[in-house]
Amino acid sequence: MIKIEFLGPIGKASIQMEADTLADVSAKLKEDASLTQWLDKCAVALNDTMVNDLSIVLKDGDKVSILPPVCGG
Repeated sequence: MIKIEFLGPIGKASIQMEADTLADVSAKLKEDASLTQWLDKCAVALNDTMVNDLSIVLKDGDKVSILPPVCGG
């Protein structure tokens, strides 16, 4: 099971799901109509490291963070 967290103004609670790769996560998240406006614009971090390769294999306990472009400090 992996954890997906949505940061900034996405306004969605964290979820857990089964997924083998980031491509699986992407496909499942695209099924959620409330996320469609965000997904193409967001960066992705795996265990707090920025990634852009959807073929990355996930392990049980991994954390995927969805970061909208308006995050910052």
